[in-house]
Amino acid sequence: MTSDPSLAVEFICARYDAPDPVLREKANFLNIPFLTHENVNSPAFTSLLSDINCDIFVSMSFNQILRPKTYSLPRFGTINCHAGMLPYYRGRNILNWALINDEKSFGITVHYVDSGVDTGDIISQKSFPICDNDDYSSLLKVAYKECPPLLYGAILDICNCRADRIPQKTIHPHGSYFSQRVVGDEIIDWNQPSRSIFNFVRALSTPGPNAQTFVGSNCIKIAKVELIDTAPIYKCIPGAILAKDDNTFIVKTSDSYLRLLQWQCDFKLAAGMRFS
Repeated sequence: MTSDPSLAVEFICARYDAPDPVLREKANFLNIPFLTHENVNSPAFTSLLSDINCDIFVSMSFNQILRPKTYSLPRFGTINCHAGMLPYYRGRNILNWALINDEKSFGITVHYVDSGVDTGDIISQKSFPICDNDDYSSLLKVAYKECPPLLYGAILDICNCRADRIPQKTIHPHGSYFSQRVVGDEIIDWNQPSRSIFNFVRALSTPGPNAQTFVGSNCIKIAKVELIDTAPIYKCIPGAILAKDDNTFIVKTSDSYLRLLQWQCDFKLAAGMRFS
């Protein structure tokens, strides 16, 4: 986008609490003003934005909610690139939630910003498949690769007055919302079926916090598990380590069992232990 002579990036406003050092370096290299502000809706900052007089604001992975006086400043409004297939998957940590929910695809949507949370009219969106080999890292790579061209195309469409405006209520009257994941949400519930635990572990894989479980007070971080398609359905103690299989362990779930492939802890696991 910075190489397109018809467009000019007038400033970058990064997260106030954790400015991205890579973004700062890129801004410095391109001689683009790099801004941060504790409250981007404050009169002082909106006055600065008004003086810059942009045609359009572009938001992506920003952690402050823009108020009407802010997102309405540019003549073409403000748009956002969201890694979710709106009107579904509004909110936070969408890629993690998509995996947890065993989705077979995820979407990227460019939409106008309005007073709601990811509720503005859709400009463009694209869907991408999810297979069992995918995890949080692989979905992030797709999102990083595919967001820029989708966003760039939407900006060109807006500037040339050919952008679609699809009200989200024409797709579904309510859509779905997802909350931000916080510390403590990474704990595995072994009373879930094998498929659900498999999805949970891959959803929190690196660069996520990794799924966690305990033996007593000792924490184990689990990075990867494997489904065993031929595992029988039967009742036993969920979370019990049933057996050691070469360099892996077999762990009971609510319905069957799965194979523990990658984990990190400060002690040796053994058959007979119980995860809690």
